[in-house]
Amino acid sequence: MDEADVVVVGAGAAGLSLADRLAAPGYAGGAPSVVLLDAPAGPLRPPRRTWCFWENGAGRHDAALAASWHSLRVHGRDGRGTRQDIAPLRYKMIRFDTFESLVDERLAEAPHITRRRATVERVTPAGRGSHVHLRDDDGRARVLHARYVFDSRPPRVLPPARTCLLQHFRGWFVRTRRPVFDPRTADLMDFRTPQPPGGLAFFYVLPTSTTTALVEYTQFSAAVLPAEAYDRMLRGHLADVLGAGAHEVTDTESGVIPMTDGRFARRSAPGVFPIGVAGGAVRPSTGYAFSAIQRQAAAISEALRAGRDPLPPAPHSRRSRAMDAVLLRGLASGRVDGAAFFGQLFGHVPMERLLHFLDGRTTPAQDFAIGLRTPILPMVRSALATATHPRRPVTPPARPS
Repeated sequence: MDEADVVVVGAGAAGLSLADRLAAPGYAGGAPSVVLLDAPAGPLRPPRRTWCFWENGAGRHDAALAASWHSLRVHGRDGRGTRQDIAPLRYKMIRFDTFESLVDERLAEAPHITRRRATVERVTPAGRGSHVHLRDDDGRARVLHARYVFDSRPPRVLPPARTCLLQHFRGWFVRTRRPVFDPRTADLMDFRTPQPPGGLAFFYVLPTSTTTALVEYTQFSAAVLPAEAYDRMLRGHLADVLGAGAHEVTDTESGVIPMTDGRFARRSAPGVFPIGVAGGAVRPSTGYAFSAIQRQAAAISEALRAGRDPLPPAPHSRRSRAMDAVLLRGLASGRVDGAAFFGQLFGHVPMERLLHFLDGRTTPAQDFAIGLRTPILPMVRSALATATHPRRPVTPPARPS
């Protein structure tokens, strides 16, 4: 039986981020042995994704950035755009392949970390630690004993929730024949599209040059759409709204993210900790997760260096989760017009402050001031409905067909 101090299951954003932090020196009692288990090619392997986040100035992963912007814009349904400079923050885009390459370079300098390709079948308690039952690429069943296991696989069962919407999206990386995009400004939300009942829909345009961009259609609603519906929306936006003309689609991405007020477990068994999406890193009101994953990974590595129990911290504060629960209830019930809600917020609150709010870095007084810019009566009714609505089992979402 093989042994390791730490096993990280899954090599998506959360698994790679934690392995990256654990690769750094500074362990008082010597670096722990770490095994990063990466699923083989197939349905269990994390999809190639693009992640966006914001931070002040230079950051840990800047070498892997695809692009970044100091200016963001939001378009209302009437076509009016609100554009603001978010300095000193920068809105950053990073793609899976370059992020993985950057982390692999760092892991190559850390002899205490091994990356291994295998399918994890189950994790069982075993004395002071756990047995990770896996199957290697050659099909052989093996057992790996670990003191701590950090599991980033998507949860098979979501926690009971009062409200659960799905953020489902499809993005095209496009190249146009003529200049169409402004590479200085990212379109964070463009509501010039039909809105679904009990949710919202918008486009997201991240230009990397005057002729290249990621154009993404995103919807918050109760169910995913057929694949052709997303493509139809993207074709229409490129032609009718952006006036892109002739273009080439060079790559695509799609996904489904649960947006839920369920309470994710921080420890699933003694010494076994869910991380990433499974650990509640997704911000319920927006679907952003990358920054929370980085905070989670940093806290875990600091605890291991100090010899403490590496229980991951709650990714979002109780106050943030409570506010998100009210918004989710308002959207799902139809009490809150999502496009008008976000359009009003971005039209009246500085974007830099809103981004701090979405990261949970605002004070209660600032949260109250932001709340005054929302539709107060529908939000109050949604708060009352949230307080009285029971939590119910939730079925994990399927990917778009």
